Amino acid sequence: MAKAAETNEATEVGGIAADRLRSIIERIERLEEERKSLGDDIKDIYAEAKSAGFDVKVLRQVIRIRKQEPADVEEQETLLDLYRRALGM
Repeated sequence: MAKAAETNEATEVGGIAADRLRSIIERIERLEEERKSLGDDIKDIYAEAKSAGFDVKVLRQVIRIRKQEPADVEEQETLLDLYRRALGM
């Protein structure tokens, strides 16, 4: 009986399941590392695009637009065109 109580205490401290908490923390840490690695890869691709003569600012804008719904993009372009004409541009 004392053995079971010791095992329970090792995995639960102050009402917190320590093993479960450790597992969650470690998974988050792994994903954080992957995200950093992906960010570095994306940065490298933008540098490659820049060295190939592409405008990185415009590339970022194209990627942002591609994430949007087509109807939203069309509405924004219509408003942009309207605003430009109103300003004589």
